[in-house]
Amino acid sequence: MRARVIYNPSSGREQLKKSMIDILHILEQAGYETSAFATTPEPQSAAKEAKRAALAGFDLIVAAGGDGTVNDVVNGIAGLDQRPKVGIIPAGTTNDYARALKIPRTGFLKAAEVIAAGHAIPMDIGQANDTYFVNIAAGGYLTDLTYEVPSKLKTAFGYLAYLAKGAEKIPQIKPIPMHIEYEGGVYEGVASMFFIAMTNSTGGFEMLDPNIVLGDGKFSLFVIKTANILEILQIIRSLIMGGKHIDHPQVLYAQTTFVKVHSMDSQTIQINLDGEYGGDCPTTFLNHQQHIEIIGNTSDYAETVEPLEEQTSFLEMIEELQSEDLPSSK
Repeated sequence: MRARVIYNPSSGREQLKKSMIDILHILEQAGYETSAFATTPEPQSAAKEAKRAALAGFDLIVAAGGDGTVNDVVNGIAGLDQRPKVGIIPAGTTNDYARALKIPRTGFLKAAEVIAAGHAIPMDIGQANDTYFVNIAAGGYLTDLTYEVPSKLKTAFGYLAYLAKGAEKIPQIKPIPMHIEYEGGVYEGVASMFFIAMTNSTGGFEMLDPNIVLGDGKFSLFVIKTANILEILQIIRSLIMGGKHIDHPQVLYAQTTFVKVHSMDSQTIQINLDGEYGGDCPTTFLNHQQHIEIIGNTSDYAETVEPLEEQTSFLEMIEELQSEDLPSSK
């Protein structure tokens, strides 16, 4: 068996490449003939290498980096008839997809050991027009945070960089007239943002949808039907405090195999796919059920360390904003 490790040398505060020899050794011990490829600043570097490796007959491709690296690797192979298994070594800021698959996020070698164990999970893959995504798609205000924060700030300050940018952008939220079609319904009206989730983990939190089932062929759709800042803060707080946002009167929630979105006026709706800019609406989102086998942690051991400090910081930010005299957008 052959394995190709595609890694982002700047991930993990640039510590990932120092562990690469040990990572390759663990995979060799599991029976793989291994090699590594360091991504470059060239667009779609990881995607191109993943496609090349798949066409060359590699049995396993390991995406070592953040959620963006995982997304690139999947985009390289999702359109092929024969798709190798994918392993993940998380080394990004939030590592949402690894969190959803219970892959250790506190040690590169622990993650490599999960890959070596080889428990593959058939995972759904989303498609937004011509681009694929593995975890979440979003559009509207605040959804551009992940690609607006400079890489150097993310490397230096990690999750706090997102919090600072979020606090800066919340007062800028405005209503957007949207037309959203989904299985069983149509929403036409004002919204500030929408989310299309494939796992329960986004932004470092694990209660996006308490009802989610991996591999069931369904998206979890959330439409925030308000641009009122205080209501949005209430919704975020409900999400953090246990997933009660689903019942909020300003949240449309549905499970669906497809979503179609376009703006009903001249406002641009930018799309975020797994943390990266994914074009502008109109966009059609399709779910490819159990399209790629991703190696996850199915053992009795599952990392239970939660980002309590991050959640506390987020709650503190919300409470501080709620105490301020904010403009109430409608």
